[in-house]
Amino acid sequence: MKSRQASGGLVYSTEAGRMCPACRQPVALCACKTKPPIPATDGIVRVSRETRGRGGKVVTLVKGLALEAPAFAALGKQLKAACGSGGAVKDGVIEVQGDHCDRVIEMLKAQGRTVKRAGG
Repeated sequence: MKSRQASGGLVYSTEAGRMCPACRQPVALCACKTKPPIPATDGIVRVSRETRGRGGKVVTLVKGLALEAPAFAALGKQLKAACGSGGAVKDGVIEVQGDHCDRVIEMLKAQGRTVKRAGG
């Protein structure tokens, strides 16, 4: 038999009715199914190069894109594939391993975006 903790805790309340097991709120007020808002930007994509906190390794950062999560992840995958390297997509920033600023800027301009090189 499942314990109450394994099933997510409270399932039904006489006060609010059915409860969401993830956020423990009434199903009508469930916060875990709402989409996070798209961050507001000034419309300029900034591409920079950074080594801080990475043991001297160079990473190209792309910031300022106002896209939803699936489109953001797809663009990150496309940029990494074009540069032939790995990277990550997290917290509204695309990281591409290596110094690929010029190649990333060309690709984003070809897509019709306003791009600036940030940093040194």
